[in-house]
Amino acid sequence: MSSPGENLRINGDRLWDSLMDMAKIGPGIAGGNNRQTVTDADGEGRHLFQSWCEAAGLTMGVDEMGTMFARREGTDPSLAPVYVGSHLDTQPTGGKYDGVLGVLGGLEVVRTLNDLGIKTRHPIVVTNWTNEEGARFAPAMMASGVFSGVLDQADVYAHTDKDGKRFGDELERIGWNGSEKVGDRKIHAFFELHIEQGPILEDEGIDIGVVTHGQGLKWLQVTLTGKEAHTGSTPMPKRRNASLGMARVIELVHHTAMSHQPDAVGAVGHIEVYPNSRNIIAGKTVFTIDIRSPSKATLDEMDLTIRTGIEAIISDMDIGAEIEQVGAFDPVTFNEGCVSAIRNAAERLGYSHRNIISGAGHDACWINRVAPTAMVMCPCVDGLSHNEAEEISREWASAGADVLFHAVVETAGIVE
Repeated sequence: MSSPGENLRINGDRLWDSLMDMAKIGPGIAGGNNRQTVTDADGEGRHLFQSWCEAAGLTMGVDEMGTMFARREGTDPSLAPVYVGSHLDTQPTGGKYDGVLGVLGGLEVVRTLNDLGIKTRHPIVVTNWTNEEGARFAPAMMASGVFSGVLDQADVYAHTDKDGKRFGDELERIGWNGSEKVGDRKIHAFFELHIEQGPILEDEGIDIGVVTHGQGLKWLQVTLTGKEAHTGSTPMPKRRNASLGMARVIELVHHTAMSHQPDAVGAVGHIEVYPNSRNIIAGKTVFTIDIRSPSKATLDEMDLTIRTGIEAIISDMDIGAEIEQVGAFDPVTFNEGCVSAIRNAAERLGYSHRNIISGAGHDACWINRVAPTAMVMCPCVDGLSHNEAEEISREWASAGADVLFHAVVETAGIVE
C-alpha cells in the first residue's frame, strides 16, 4: 500500500480551534472541563461533534452503549473500516485534551482527506467511545469493554453513580442510547491519539510517543470497619480507628509499588470517611486502590502483597475489612503492524520519537483484543492530566495528528 507523501499535513489551526470550541461545553471552575459521561454537558458535546461530522460528509451510527461512529466511505465498502478516535467525556476536574484530542484528531484526519481530495480503499470511522473515564460510573473504558466482550452490557446499564442514578437510564435521558447492537462492527485496525499523561516525552524533548504496550491495572475498593467513638474521652488503646487503618493501607500501597520498580505504580485515590465529624473517631472508611504494571506477574504479586498486608493490619487493629475488585485489565501488547505504521509515519515526517508504555488505561486497550490496534502520544506540560491545569501546545497537537493522519491513511490505503 502506498504511503502519503511527507509533505501532507493536517490543518493544525483548525484542529486547535475545534479543541477550544469543544472546551466551551462543560467548563470546569479552573480552566478545564467537567463534562462527565451521560450528563447534559456530555449530550451537548456529542451534538457539536455530530454537527462537525455531518459537515464533513460523514454518516453517523450510534450503538446501544451510546458510542458514536462517524463513517467516511472508502472506494471498496466491502472492506472493514479503519477506526480512529478516543472519548469526549472528562473527569469532574478534567482537562481540555484528555481523550478529546483523539476524537477531534480523528475528525481532522477526515477533514484533511476531504481538503486534499484523497480517497481511501477502506472506509474510515471516527469514534467517540462512551464513558472512558469511569469517573461517574465505574468501571473505566465501559463502552469499549462491552464492545470487546469484556464487560456485560446489562450489568453496566445497572451501575449507579453516587446519587443512585443508573447508567442505562441516564444514557436514555440524554438521548444517546442508539439502536445498533454493541460489538457487531468489523474493524480492520484501530488507532488512538492521546496526550501522554506523564512527563517522559516533555522531559526528553521528544515529539511523538510510539505506544508499544499498556500497563495492566487493578482497582480495589476497600471498606474498613472499626467503631465510632468520642475523640476526647476514648483511651488510645481502646480505639478501633478505621481512618488509622486506612492510613496504614495507603502506606502499604506506596511501599508495594516502590518495591516493584521499574514501571509499577500504585496509589489510593477516592476516599470516604464516616461519619466524617471532627470529634468522632471514624467507624468506617471506603477507599479505592489503583495498582498498575506492564507485567501481569508483577501486577498479581502486588495484588497479593496488598491483600496480605491488609489482613495483617486489620488483625493488629481489631477492625474489619471487605475488599472488592471493581476494575481490572491485563497488560497490553499493541499490534506490531499498527505500531510500525505509527513509527514509520513519525520518521517520514521528521518527528523525533521513542517507544513508550502507556501508564493509563485507554479504549485502545480493550479494542486491541478484537482488532489490530496501536496508539500515538504527544507530550503534555509537566506530565499533568486529570487536572484542570492540563496543557499541551498547538505544535504538539499538530505533530500527533500528523502522525495519526499518515498511519491511518497508509493503513486505509490511498487510491491512486
